[in-house]
Amino acid sequence: MDDGAETAMREEKRRGQKAVESQGSDIGLCGCLLVLVSILFTLLTLPISIWMCIKIVKEYERAIIFRLGRILRGGAKGPGLFFILPCTDSFINVDMRTITFDIPPQEVLTKDSVTVSVDGVVYYRVQNATLAVANITNADAATRLLAQTTLRNVLGTKNLAEILSDREEIAHSMQSTLDEATDDWGIKVERVEIKDVKLPLQLQRAMAAEAEAAREARAKVIAAEGEMNASRALKEASLVIAESPSALQLRYLQTLNTIAAEKNSTIIFPLPIDMMQSFLTR
Repeated sequence: MDDGAETAMREEKRRGQKAVESQGSDIGLCGCLLVLVSILFTLLTLPISIWMCIKIVKEYERAIIFRLGRILRGGAKGPGLFFILPCTDSFINVDMRTITFDIPPQEVLTKDSVTVSVDGVVYYRVQNATLAVANITNADAATRLLAQTTLRNVLGTKNLAEILSDREEIAHSMQSTLDEATDDWGIKVERVEIKDVKLPLQLQRAMAAEAEAAREARAKVIAAEGEMNASRALKEASLVIAESPSALQLRYLQTLNTIAAEKNSTIIFPLPIDMMQSFLTR
């Protein structure tokens, strides 16, 4: 979406919000008379009626006041004290704190025809209390249902490998979609997280067997490379020993030292063939 379209959408939403908030000024002649009667009744019953007129909202709340069924101009009130008329006004408190909820596990068919069960968590808050009250019956329930359908729609376009590896991208895509859809309700989706991806048991076994086979193949390749390097080193060592016969005797002594360190009961001592030939000639 380009900047011009975004600006047009924001202007349209702003005009809609102003139209909602300015409804309280158009209550008609009969409404004005009822408001005057309510004010006179409040004045006549002072100081008892003052306790019915004073209301308090907490720091994290906002109050939407309805006068004869219409929202008062100025939108949400609070935090702190505000006044209402006991006979003609009513109000609704809206919690502005961040709300979290779990997305129930959803059975999703991926793009490569694999059935997986995925759940998640959504963090959102009410950004505009007036829109959250005037534009939708139950913003919390609507956001929960929309999160479930959005999770299904987003995962339905992904392969199994993408779901397992690109969780952050999927969560960001879900957040953008939810935030755009709930903007007209005065809801701001702050964060979406994918909690768990559950695979069918047979698929888990197949993936485990595939991973084990891949590990065994890599192990065999590494062992073969080690054998090749060892054979090359032995070849070089044999060439060095062939140039110096005394090096073979030193190798014999080193082998004996290694065998004796292991506390073996039998020690094999190799004798040079040249030494044995002198006895054989006699």
